[in-house]
Parts: sequence; C-alpha cells; structure tokens
Amino acid sequence: MCGEQMNCRKDHVLLLTILVIINSVVPAQYKIPPFSAGSQTDAAAWIPDNGDGTYTNPIIHADYSDPDVIRVGEDYFMTASSFVHTPGLPILHSKDLVNWTIVNYALPNIPYGDFSKPMHGNGVFAPSIRYHNNEYYIYYGDPDYGIFLVKTKNIYGKWNSPVLVRKAKGWIDPCPLWDDDGNAYLVHAWAKSRSGIKHRLTLNKMTPDGTQLLDDGITIYENQDKQPTVEGPKFYKKDGYYYIFAPAGGVPMGWQVVFRSKNIYGPYEDKIVLEQGNTNINGPHQGGWVETPSGESWFLHFQDKNAYGRIVHLQPMKWVDGFPVMGTIPQGRSVGEPVMTYKKPAHTKTFPIAVPQTSDEFTSRKLGLQWQWEANHCDSWYSLTKSPGHLLLYSQPVQSDTSRLWDLPNVLGQKFPAEKFCVTTKVTLQAKSIGEKTGLVILGMDYSSIYIEKVRNQFQIHQILCKDAPNGGKESLIESVNISTPVVYLQAIIRPGAVVDFSYSPDGKEFKHFGKSFSSLKGQWVGTKIALFATAPAGSKNNGCANFDWVRITK
Repeated sequence: MCGEQMNCRKDHVLLLTILVIINSVVPAQYKIPPFSAGSQTDAAAWIPDNGDGTYTNPIIHADYSDPDVIRVGEDYFMTASSFVHTPGLPILHSKDLVNWTIVNYALPNIPYGDFSKPMHGNGVFAPSIRYHNNEYYIYYGDPDYGIFLVKTKNIYGKWNSPVLVRKAKGWIDPCPLWDDDGNAYLVHAWAKSRSGIKHRLTLNKMTPDGTQLLDDGITIYENQDKQPTVEGPKFYKKDGYYYIFAPAGGVPMGWQVVFRSKNIYGPYEDKIVLEQGNTNINGPHQGGWVETPSGESWFLHFQDKNAYGRIVHLQPMKWVDGFPVMGTIPQGRSVGEPVMTYKKPAHTKTFPIAVPQTSDEFTSRKLGLQWQWEANHCDSWYSLTKSPGHLLLYSQPVQSDTSRLWDLPNVLGQKFPAEKFCVTTKVTLQAKSIGEKTGLVILGMDYSSIYIEKVRNQFQIHQILCKDAPNGGKESLIESVNISTPVVYLQAIIRPGAVVDFSYSPDGKEFKHFGKSFSSLKGQWVGTKIALFATAPAGSKNNGCANFDWVRITK
C-alpha cells in the first residue's frame, strides 16, 4: 500500500554485479546507468574542469539564467532567476569559480500573487546578490509586482521573507550599491512587456538598510539607437568610478556593455567589452564581475542555448585604461570575445571536481536541491520518509479530463545538465484508482512524456506529445502498450539538438524503444525540464502514489 515502509535497503554490491552482467549484453543506448555510491561527478554528463589546471566553457551546462556572483572570504556564491519554479532563488557555491554545487534556495515559495498554478514566464526575474554589513542580500524584480529583497546572515540557512522595496509594474533586474559615504542606491531596468520600455536604466536612492526607495528614480542612461534593450545592470565602484555592467542588444545576439562615471547620477560613458565575435557563444549575455583573493578579475555570464536554457560561462577579465577587457581580444579587433578553454583562476589549493546535483538515490530525508516544482508547492505532495530510500509522489487529482502536464503545479523537475545525456528511473505505480498515472516528462513549450497508467486490471505504457502548450496545444497519444506489472524502468535519451528518444523495460534487463522521437523546445524564459509526476483522475478521492526508487542521469 502507498506510504507503507518497504524493504528498500539497497545492496550496492549485488546491484553493481547485476549491472555488469546486464550491460555486457544490452545495446549501449539501452543500458541501466551504473550506480555509484561515490561522488555525484562519477557519471556526470558535463564536467568543465579538465583536471589539468584548465577549464572548458560552459562552467555550468544548465539553465541558470541571469547569474550574479559574489565572493565572501574564500567562498563564491551564485544566484540566478527562478521565475515561477519553487523553491526559488537557487544558491550555488564554489571554491574556484569552476566547480559548483547547489547549496540552498532563498525563496521556498512565492508568498504573494497567485502562484499556486504554473504562471509560465512570470515570477522571479534577474536577481543580484551582495554581502553587506555581515548579511547576504538578494534583490529581484517581479515585473507584475515590483522590487523585492530577501536577506540572511547564514547563506546556508533560512532567508527572511521577501520585503517589497517598491511596488511597481515593469521594473526588473535591480542591483544595489552601498557607497563609501553610507548612502545606498538601486539601479534597475524595464520590462517592455509591461512598461513599453526596454532601453532605459533608472537610479533610485534607498534607505541605508536597503528596504525602501526614497525617490521615484532618475534616468541615468537611455539611447535606443546605440544600446538597444539595455537590461540586467550590475552596479560596482572602483577607483573613484561608478561602473554599471549590462547586456545590450537582446538575449540571442546581444553584447556586454560597461558604463562608467565619476558621478553616480552620470553622465555615463559606455564601451562594448564582450561580444560573440568569431565564436559560437551567442549573446554573450547578463552576468557579474568577481575578484579572487589574489586580485584576479573574472566575469560570469550566460549564453542562450534554446532548449538547454541559459548556460553559464566564465571569462577572464582585466582592467585597461579604466575599462574591463573580457575574454580574449583577437588580432585586428578591439572588443573581447568569449574563451572556450582557459586556465583556471589562480589558487594555492586544488579543489575536488564538482557539478550541480542531478542523479538522486532518494536516500536523504529532504528533497534533493536539484528538484523544483512548477509553481508554489505543498510538502504533502511527496514523502521521503514513509518508504526510506524512495521518493513517494502522491497522485494528485487533475482539475479536469483535459488538464495537461503544462498546467500542473505538482510536476517535479530539474534542468537539462548537458548537451547529450541519459535519464533513467525505476518507478512502481501503487495506484488505488483506475486512471492514476506516473512517469517522465521532457517539459517545455513542446513536450512529451512516457508514463504508466492503471487501466482496469492491468497497466499500460503511453507516450503523449503536446505541441505549442502556451497557446492551448493539446496532448495527443503517440503509442500505447499493455504491461503486466506496475513496476517499470523508464528512460529518455537526449541527443545533441535536444532530440529525445524514450524507452522502457518491465524488468530492467532490456530497454525497448518506444513511441516517436521528438525535438524538445524550451519553456518560457527557461530551458527544458526533466520531470516526474503522479496524477489521478479529476474528482477522485482515494488515490495512491508513485514510488520512485531512483533517478540516474549519465553521459
């Protein structure tokens, strides 16, 4: 029965022996990925650290859009946009700017508005993170509600609830600066979709504690012809100059510009400091500057890679004649372009290779930090303690027979971690009602799912496909097959170009290709998600659950 403790102790030696035997006879594309009791990096799909003192971009091949970064002592912390997904405002940690892991979230749920259902493309936009007066601050804009602040003294612990710094519509991408004289300021950009403006930067004075704005703001830059679509400003002060780093020209094919002035209110002179050039790194878009303890400068930014989301790159940076130079400057050019492989930031120590978490054996009593829900979530949707070593997703009734996975908050996802990879899970459908379903979905504006459903006295495997979900696209059935057991292994293989193939196995010994290949499509402002779900028919009362033994993501 759902929720009862199962005999779930995992015999690692036995499992490894079985996998060796199976993988010696099963075609390579349809193998069970090997279990490792060791590091998350043992089978990581993307590792940027080359192990020889160099790294290869991207440093994170996952959707951490609008990244901002700080250093506190010898520790680096990064945050990024989370939009409607919860928990939100991820906190990542690194010791060397190359090897990163997820360590926390600053926003458990969004405590205002109606985020109980997926509001795709809304929510938490482009945060900035700062350390001031022994506290960590994150400012973010919600284009429908205003500018918010969350803060904490312990970055690994609980963050304060959001403070509404200014109620506003169309304000986005805020960044604070505490000046040498104790005055505080905030610069922000504008969302064209709400304000009709996309090429203006506005400066406000704040209370010293950073919780309120003291004026309506002054335009410090506006030149639509020279720097169209200016956004994502990051505010710094160096050698008596105020600097604003900002992307311009739009996400897909824009560039990085830096503004500087001796007066915080301007006028600001501007210079393009990073562009795509002869590389395949389009954008290169919004990010942040950070200095190492030894005084080196580095710049983190994102590249929009369609279904893979906005992946994170690291660029060397130096100061020349009062402006930063990012990446490398090719012969005959005056603007930097991104590097692909480069020496790591200098450090007296060598740190272990690390990557953001992906695979999950569900051995923790808390949900892994790689997982996010599609809207505000309830802890009652799942359990990691009723059946230790397993994730129980309780079957949530859909709103109607026409409900789509796109519309459900109780879809539990994580980001694509590489250009090509394999995701496999073992799940048991412990259904109490006919019509309960559980499975894998590759979720974007176009999406597809492979799942198991209870149908009378048997079970069926299905593949469905939905095209153009934001504009009302419906889920269509691609293939179905009867299966005699509620236990099934489900697999998705993602190939370059985000092309997806599904397969399944009733016993874990051999995987059968199932349904049709499809090309996944990004979500609204986000990359495609790998996700789990468990649903029940509309109006059903007595439902069971899906029991996930593990999820493994490998090369």
